[in-house]
Amino acid sequence: MDYNYPIRHDWSTAEMITVVAFYEAVEKAYESGISKEQLMEAYRGFKKVVPAMAEEKTLDKEFEEASGYVSYRVVKAAKEAADGEMIRGVQR
Repeated sequence: MDYNYPIRHDWSTAEMITVVAFYEAVEKAYESGISKEQLMEAYRGFKKVVPAMAEEKTLDKEFEEASGYVSYRVVKAAKEAADGEMIRGVQR
């Protein structure tokens, strides 16, 4: 990983950790796979820190530009997946 995660300096340390955990889950979905439950748990935590859709889109765009990974596609795949299913190989 040769990029920085999109974070805001007005977040608490715990909030930063929560957001980074979500983006790490997105990376895992692309690189090796992650269970639907793990991904959605990370996303729910992320949404507690970033409840506004506009801010989520801004952060996701920053993450995509830095990493090439699209968190929207991963979350969409997880929402459509059956319980217990692995999320992997999401198309970029």
